[in-house]
This record gives sequence, C-alpha cells and structure tokens, in this order.
Amino acid sequence: MVSLVASFRYPGQYALTALVGALDAHPEFDGLTIRLPRRTDELIATIRAEQARGHRVVVAWSFYSPSFAECADELRAVRASLDAPFLAIAGGVHATAEPRQMLDAGFDLVCIGEGERALPELLRRVRDGGDVAKAPGFARLDGQQVLRAPRPERVALDAFPPFSPRRGLFGAIELTRGCIYACRFCQTPFFSKATFRHRGVDDVARWARELRRSGRRDVRFISPTSLSYGSDDASVNLDAVEALLSKTAEAMAPDGRLFFGTFPSEVRPEHVTPEALALLKRFVANDALIIGGQSGSDRVLAESRRGHSVEAIVRAVRVAVAGGFRPDVDFILGLPGEAESDVAATVALMERLADLGARVHGHAFMPLPGTPFRDAAPARIDEATQAALDRLASRQALYGHWKRQLATAADIARRRDQLKSRG
Repeated sequence: MVSLVASFRYPGQYALTALVGALDAHPEFDGLTIRLPRRTDELIATIRAEQARGHRVVVAWSFYSPSFAECADELRAVRASLDAPFLAIAGGVHATAEPRQMLDAGFDLVCIGEGERALPELLRRVRDGGDVAKAPGFARLDGQQVLRAPRPERVALDAFPPFSPRRGLFGAIELTRGCIYACRFCQTPFFSKATFRHRGVDDVARWARELRRSGRRDVRFISPTSLSYGSDDASVNLDAVEALLSKTAEAMAPDGRLFFGTFPSEVRPEHVTPEALALLKRFVANDALIIGGQSGSDRVLAESRRGHSVEAIVRAVRVAVAGGFRPDVDFILGLPGEAESDVAATVALMERLADLGARVHGHAFMPLPGTPFRDAAPARIDEATQAALDRLASRQALYGHWKRQLATAADIARRRDQLKSRG
C-alpha cells in the first residue's frame, strides 16, 4: 500500500489541492491514503504513522521560490526525525527552474512542469514496484548529474478537477493556465508556457455546483489575467467572460458569491474599461479590483515587457473608481535597471493613484529562477524612498510585505550565486 503525505502549507496548498483533485480523475486511486498535515511536527507524526501501517510513503512539497529555504529546512528536520525511508518529491515553479538546487537540498525526485499527469504515474510505480527513478516528468541525481525523464503531455484543464470534493478538499477554480504576456519578472509564463489554456465554461459551472453542494457560498478563481478569459491573444472577449460569470452564478444560486478580478485573479490595466466593469458589477461580490501596474516609469515597463503604459494604469484607476470598484494596484519596487528618475516616477504615481482613490500593494523585486530577470540584483530601496512609502502606509494607501520581501530577495540571490559558484 502507498500513502501520499503532503506538506500542506501556504502557498503550496493551491497546487496540492489541484493535484489531489487530479488523482480523483483516476478511479484506481480511490483507496489511496492522502494526508495533508500543516505543521512540521504533524508532518513527522503522520509519516511515522503511515510507515507503522506498513505503507510505502511518498512525501510531497510544492512551493514558490520565496518558500524554498523553509521547505528545505522542513525536509531536513523530517529526515533527522525518522529512521525508516520515504520518497521525498517536490514540484512547482521553483522546482522546475532549479532542479539541481532541489536535489542538492535532499529531495529524491523533482517534478519538472505540470504535475497532474506526472504524479499519478509516479504513484503507480511506487505501488507496483516500477522504476521510480525514470518516472515521466521527474528529475533525479545520478552521481553529480541531473537526469530528466521526458515530460508528459501538456494538461488540458477540463481533463482534471480543480479540487477534490470526494475528499472534502476545496479551493479556487483555475480558469487559465499560462500567460501570453511573458513579463520578464514573472515565473508563470516560463512554467506554463506563454499561451493561454482556459477551462471551459461548462466545466467551471460543474465545479461551482460542487462547491455549492458542499455548503460553500463563495467561488474564487485562479488566473494570471482574469479578463483574458476565453481569449487567445491580447484582446478581451467580454462575451466569453459574460458566459463564464452567468453560468457560474447560476450554478451558485440562490445565494452564492463570485469573486473575480481579485486575488488570485488580477486584471491588466488596459483591460479595465467601462464595459468590462459594468459586466462585472452584474455578477461579482467583490468591490475591490486588483490591477497589475508594477512601475510608474514607461521605460521600466517596456524593459519588463509589461505591454502597457503608465497612462493605462491611471486610466484603469479612474475607470474602476467611476465603476464602483476600489482599485488595489500592484507595484514592484526595485525592478532591474531602475534609475533614480524611474523610482521617483513610481513613487509619484503611487501618490497620484492614492489621491484618486486607489490603494497601492507594494512588492519588492525578487530575481526569480526561470525568468529573464533571474540573474538581476535583488531589490534595494533607498531611505528616502522607504520614507515616502511609509508615509503612504500611514495614510492606509499602501499595504504589502515589501520590507520582508527585501530580505527574501537577497536570500534568493545568495542561493543563486552559491549554485553558480558550484558549477
């Protein structure tokens, strides 16, 4: 018998919820034991208990780059506490970009890319005594060499549930995977390819009905750019968005609530139009709209391949406020190549947007593995800029963990440089 034990911590639970749902697409795994402990002590106790039952245990982690150190430390703590062997696997955007770093940290296998097809095949091999080392979609160490098995076929979202009703595990419904915009700081398009793959309207409604049947009132969505739903390019297909929201609202009737254009499904500024917001007002429960702005410098926006202007950000905020939404605008502080004038322009834009009725969500730039900016210096923010940001925060016009992210960015860069120095 096999047990799957996953470290169910934020933000990895989004991916792990979807992977458990993917296992539900295979009736052969209906009897699979799945445990989702949230703390390290619970993780250790759970693995020990499953081993005591005589099960072969697969322990899984999924995380983004900022959580790598924490999860690697957890793996070391688990190994130090247990005598019996287990198979430690990891996946996600960081694992895909840095498999060598993951394997050096002690993970036995690293999933490269999507896991919906790779994980079931690995579990079959563990169950049946197959060759785990060559499981499709995984990388392993052979001496000092990283060997990668071929990747499985790309995932069609409709082929897999977004969560697992049969196990009582629910979450947001992934609408779109991949992103055509390929911003140079973002891992999404380089993990899932720079194309859009959308879940069909009928499939979304199906899973919304499951949410409602479970007694849940709220449905949230995962999308890198929510108003791109139904589109293959940079255009907005409001007919597709209307069909999506209408059928989902029907599935959640009579008192369900739809959250769209808020975390984790922000909107691009050029997509914020009076027509789009009038449509959202008919269906959504959220009064906030998260807009990706990122910089107040047209030059930095162009260097980052954002595909929109500063004026588009201002226009989006004006339209959002007029349409009855509170705009929350994301900014990334310390983007590569910023000059003092670019920083000043970003702070000035933040202040201007706050005066227009927006809130600013501040992030520190992190040189994320797998992105074109992976080799850039981590964000550094001078004292004058920090003071300006603190003034915005005191007005309750700025929020976010950008100060904490400065340290995380430096840690990512340090680990990157260490990996390079080892060749």
